[in-house]
Amino acid sequence: MSTCLRPVLASVLALLLAACATAPRSVTPPASGLEPGPGAPAAHGTTIAEAFVSVDVPGEELDSLATWSGDDGATWVIATAKSTHRLVVFDADTGALLRTVGAEGEAPGRFRRPNGIAVFADLLFVVERDNRRVQVLRLPAFSHVGSFGQDGLRSPYGLWLHETAPDELGLYVTDSYMEGARFDVVPALATLDARVRRYRVELDGDRIRARSLGAFGSVDPAGALRIVESIAGDPARRRLLIADEFRPGPSSLRVYGFDGKFAGRSLPDGTFRGEAEGVALWACGADEGYWVAVDQQAPLTNFHLFHRDSLDPGGSFHGGVASQTDGIALHAAATHRFPAGALYAVHDDRAVVAYDLRDVVAALRLDATCLP
Repeated sequence: MSTCLRPVLASVLALLLAACATAPRSVTPPASGLEPGPGAPAAHGTTIAEAFVSVDVPGEELDSLATWSGDDGATWVIATAKSTHRLVVFDADTGALLRTVGAEGEAPGRFRRPNGIAVFADLLFVVERDNRRVQVLRLPAFSHVGSFGQDGLRSPYGLWLHETAPDELGLYVTDSYMEGARFDVVPALATLDARVRRYRVELDGDRIRARSLGAFGSVDPAGALRIVESIAGDPARRRLLIADEFRPGPSSLRVYGFDGKFAGRSLPDGTFRGEAEGVALWACGADEGYWVAVDQQAPLTNFHLFHRDSLDPGGSFHGGVASQTDGIALHAAATHRFPAGALYAVHDDRAVVAYDLRDVVAALRLDATCLP
């Protein structure tokens, strides 16, 4: 092929891909099939309309979200799809479906029940429950970089990471190993001491090196992590918030230190009327900000905010559509459509919704320093 034709063909291909991207649907009320039964928890707090609701992708079983911005200024929302064993990529400004990545398998670039997901620079970290590993891909090509965790992880779900030194990350993975013939029995308290695994990840060009730093989990009833998935951290306070989804017990967020010790507190019983799910830190400067946590419910999910330091309530809201939310991603940087950033959330395993952070600050009367 003539080299002079390659740029032309690349431009044509880009236009064709853009034209084929599936458009998001308009915001509509939740379907009547999502109405709660007798005694079901109701949505409470302020109503904030979704900025968009993406196209439905039924059958994917979307779970967790991460965002990534390219050099061209475009931003993606990348979702894990558990049932189809792949990733689904949406335009973060419009909700348009851009592409899917991967398929079922053990080979590099393939997945088995992908769940937790996180981005650092141009590296994408994906937890695979059934391959019992963390796979690392390089964006935007989704090229395989490496994987780790196979020698220790049993049933991994969520992850959180942060930079600890130049070219070095601290990474935490929740491990919700279960017992029973159907793996649906919570293990005895004495065996819950490995609910979170820690790794030191060194970045070396096109290679990564991961070293296990052990596992932790309280065996005290007050701090035990019975069913775990979502986890997020605050490096400034060396604090982890870990969602314990256990029901019919008090599903809540448990507070741990970076040292793996239970801090002796959880959010008060009754804070979550459904299940505590996705959690993210909305940092407003070095010290201020809010935690955002999902209260998974139908017909409408509640989103709770807590003050970064005290963990006192900062307000709650729900949208007009989002239901049965699992994962969220808080993108506090500007995009073309959202100059102050956006909160992205999974809707009913089949779509992604967005909330403009300007709307959240205004509706809940939050600290204006959270907006750039």
